[in-house]
Amino acid sequence: MRLNIIATVMLLTLPAVAAAEVRVSGESLVLAGTTPGKLLYRNVRPDGVVVRSTYLPDKTATIYEAGRDYVVDAAAGTISRTSTSRIPDFATNVLYGKRDFDHSQFPGYGNLPFTVYVDYASDDTPIALAEPTDATVKLARTGAALRSGKPLKIVAFGDSITAGGEASSVELQYPFRYAAHLRATFPSADVTVENGATGGDNTEQGVARLEEKVLSRKPDLVLVAFGMNDHNRGGVDVDRFADNLRTIVTRIREKTGADVILLSTFPPNPDWHFGSKRMEQYAAVTQRVANEMNVAYADVHAAWMKVLDRKDAASLLANHINHPNDFGHWLYAEVLKSLKF
Repeated sequence: MRLNIIATVMLLTLPAVAAAEVRVSGESLVLAGTTPGKLLYRNVRPDGVVVRSTYLPDKTATIYEAGRDYVVDAAAGTISRTSTSRIPDFATNVLYGKRDFDHSQFPGYGNLPFTVYVDYASDDTPIALAEPTDATVKLARTGAALRSGKPLKIVAFGDSITAGGEASSVELQYPFRYAAHLRATFPSADVTVENGATGGDNTEQGVARLEEKVLSRKPDLVLVAFGMNDHNRGGVDVDRFADNLRTIVTRIREKTGADVILLSTFPPNPDWHFGSKRMEQYAAVTQRVANEMNVAYADVHAAWMKVLDRKDAASLLANHINHPNDFGHWLYAEVLKSLKF
């Protein structure tokens, strides 16, 4: 099967792909000076490269010109600004090159004004971000509703990432992308999404807000995504984090009977002062609790780390700290789509 998804990166979780071509759309990059920025794939077909200022190709986008604004190294899979480029120079970002930075000391921080989005085709082998997982039993209520055309209410619950962060539209936030995927896969489905996430929350606040933000909304499926604020310096230790996740899952089941997907999260910018650099521990705990509680698990952390094998963290972050850009929200949705039922 040949992947062909407009305005999102076309990769990774579907098993059968035409060997001769991987097509990508909307991959994000920040480019500093004339230093090359890495794409996910090498062996790029240079004739098909489009670099623009917006994630979606619309009339507001600036379309940058090869040679004038950027140069492609097709074999290496990199793009570089030219010395006269119109692409904003990430080297002028207020946080560029800062180590152990406290963002509150740098007004005007953020990466979105410097981010470009790239469409291209590659002859490389597709990267498997998330292997398809059989979640038929763990998501039985969800599958039954989708197949029968009965209403399926999804409630998203977590921190600022799930609340939408700096996604450029509600439709591009990962819970809404996932709902769109379910509607496309099950055309008779009646899928709605309510966002119960609150910026800045960790699992302590999550437990406290659970009745208002989730249980009272009578969900059929709950996406539970915590970890970023728990893991920060002075946050919630891993054992307490695990207990809070167990409490959240138990209360959702007892009060609503809804299916649950636990999502891990990605590490923030490694140069951010407030990150504990222990996100892999929180991801591992999230997976362990999912297994213990027999609920579905979406391993965003592992997928993000695969992307970081090629790309720099700044190219994935909207705020240069801990909010994914539109491409990052796409990545979350792709991991959720790997759960099969």
